[in-house]
Amino acid sequence: MAEQQDVLLQAQDLARHYRVSRGLFAPKATVKALDGVSFSLKPRQTLAVVGESGCGKSTLARQLTLIEPPSAGALHFGTTDAASADKATLKALRQQVQMVFQNPFASLNPRKTIAATLDEPLLINTRLSKAERLERIEALVTKVGLRSEHLRRYPHMFSGGQRQRIAIARAMILNPKIVVADEPVSALDVSIQAQILNLFMDLQAEFGCAYVFISHNLSVVEHVADEVMVMYLGRAVEIGPKATLFAQPLHPYTRALMSATPALRAADRRERIPIHGELPSPLNPPSGCAFHKRCPMAQSRCAAEQPLLREVAGRQVACHLV
Repeated sequence: MAEQQDVLLQAQDLARHYRVSRGLFAPKATVKALDGVSFSLKPRQTLAVVGESGCGKSTLARQLTLIEPPSAGALHFGTTDAASADKATLKALRQQVQMVFQNPFASLNPRKTIAATLDEPLLINTRLSKAERLERIEALVTKVGLRSEHLRRYPHMFSGGQRQRIAIARAMILNPKIVVADEPVSALDVSIQAQILNLFMDLQAEFGCAYVFISHNLSVVEHVADEVMVMYLGRAVEIGPKATLFAQPLHPYTRALMSATPALRAADRRERIPIHGELPSPLNPPSGCAFHKRCPMAQSRCAAEQPLLREVAGRQVACHLV
């Protein structure tokens, strides 16, 4: 693992549990949306988080952006543990980590012009003059592919791709160290997705920020990621370099995800590995390995003992059989 000073963000056994009602007279149950996730993020690195719906990707995004406090575990930004930080420290940390949401129209205030939307973070978090704020806004709007006259317009006057460019500009306006992007291109036309992905990469090269890129689209992940973390039912099942995971996925769940990725060239297609059954309910997760009831390789040990992440062939894998 990298030295501590070279790590921007480090999660250690990060968990987020929710108490939910199961009925009028039934006792409340605990949903383990995030159940002990550990990883680190270095400067200028892109960590992609993948997995099917309900695996905990968006819950992880809310933890990393300090929208919700963790139920357990540690979340270090540099040497500061956000899980035990006071309000003043959290406010300072929130300037260092920003978020780009999936739906750009829902994440922008329809009653504010683009200039007002981009000015608000600067007004709250900096002491820049009005002229200095406008100068920074105009410079950043140009970098994301829009024009200064767009600043006087409202979100409904833009296309989906343009709105996402505005959302990216808002995330970058404070020059954060980390940007969490939660499915940032899934709501866009395929023709626009590549433009937005290339914009992310250009801004990373210029500003030097790190990305946590959440996606269910493995073709997108292969384009942008340095490291990949595969999640299943609130836990990481495989973490490693992109090239290693895509060349030789080891966990049965990772292999099934990779096999389901469409490819135009016949040489790039993998033999399809079907996953039977539905994702288990987080209200009643299975014992042992959470994937064992759907895994074609499962053995009796898998149902009895939960596998922990361990080093195998240049990555970490949580599987007894690898």
